[in-house]
Amino acid sequence: MTRTPLPLLDADLASCCSLLTGGALDEEAAERVARLFRALGDRHRVRLLSLIAAAEGGEACICDLTEPVGLAQPTVSHHMKLLVDAGLVSRDQRGKWAYYRVVPETMTALGDILRRSAPIAAD
Repeated sequence: MTRTPLPLLDADLASCCSLLTGGALDEEAAERVARLFRALGDRHRVRLLSLIAAAEGGEACICDLTEPVGLAQPTVSHHMKLLVDAGLVSRDQRGKWAYYRVVPETMTALGDILRRSAPIAAD
């Protein structure tokens, strides 16, 4: 079954998000940004995203992601689905294994959002 990624991010996301420090976001832009942050609101998903980004060739098989995070494969698959739905990673099915890649455009837009936001104090 082929999955169609949700149209959460478009080419205008980075420019719309400059409003984070200079104006109010409209409802649609706020929802897109919130989905990104909800997807990154779990330490395991942040770790999974970093593992994929650091993987050789820029992609990782689900089979290589379970051990580093210490979670069962179904749990990792659930986290990966949330990252895919948010547009942070793409998924390619090869036989019985799923391979994931970071979506560069989303990461660029996320970086732009974070650079324009006020610094967050560490706990």
